[in-house]
Amino acid sequence: MAPIKLGIVDFDTSHAVEFTRRLNQRGVAEDQWVNGAQVVLGWPGTSKIAPEIIAGNAKELEKLGVTLVDKPEQMIGKVDGLLIESQQGSVHLERATPFLEAGIPCFIDKPLTCGVADARKLVELAERKKAPIFSASSLRYAPEVVGFLAEPKHGKVQGAMTYGPATLHEGNPGLYHYGIHPVELLYTLMGPGCERVACTHEADVDVVTGQWKGGRVGTVRGLRAGKRAYGFVAFTDKDVQTVGVGTTFIYRELLKQVVTLFKTGKPPLNVAETVEIMAFIEAALKSGLNHGAGEKVAT
Repeated sequence: MAPIKLGIVDFDTSHAVEFTRRLNQRGVAEDQWVNGAQVVLGWPGTSKIAPEIIAGNAKELEKLGVTLVDKPEQMIGKVDGLLIESQQGSVHLERATPFLEAGIPCFIDKPLTCGVADARKLVELAERKKAPIFSASSLRYAPEVVGFLAEPKHGKVQGAMTYGPATLHEGNPGLYHYGIHPVELLYTLMGPGCERVACTHEADVDVVTGQWKGGRVGTVRGLRAGKRAYGFVAFTDKDVQTVGVGTTFIYRELLKQVVTLFKTGKPPLNVAETVEIMAFIEAALKSGLNHGAGEKVAT
């Protein structure tokens, strides 16, 4: 069976190159390869976050067999799916709209958006046009996380504390930038259902505590000083587990899920959970700007 043909929009992130290497099976070790889809067309795009890397990434993508187009709409009718790769979440609705209007499914890289309103618009458009969308941090599919959740001996996760880098950029305010990784890791462990958050914001750290339905509590620590790594502490029915999360295979594992989206037309993650994550971050941002006052998660 011929590989699914994909297009890619915006080259202002290393993901544009790294994802293409794995899908096109060029320039990366064989144990990183992902079968079933290839990136064939791409639009370099524009950026308010990292415009300086677009030209270099465009050259790399051409070496990987990607043909560049002058306008993103030129890919419509020539690809089976789209990778929306702009670092800036606030442009994702604009970028995805013409493809969703054409009924083309889209993987929208993190963050899905930079607010709940745009996230709801994306979901409504995708549902109306029957063009599925999927967005996720690669941390969700890290082997250590998947392995922990697959082990029944732990029992139910009663609470968790996740941590990871949380560098800031005005183009993706608050935890929408890098902090989305530990936030999504928390949701992977806890599931949806957070009702209220409170955020302590300092120059070197954000600490966000969320209250889930039924009384469970989860915490995110976004790191901007000292040693920066990914991991979590999970408090379960049967034990307390501290788990470090590596990054060696996270792109490969995420892309397996992306290919599943394009092959089956079914998102591997309920998009309602992704919308709630956008609401969690939006509420945390409001709380941090208001001296840690509690904020409702507007799902």
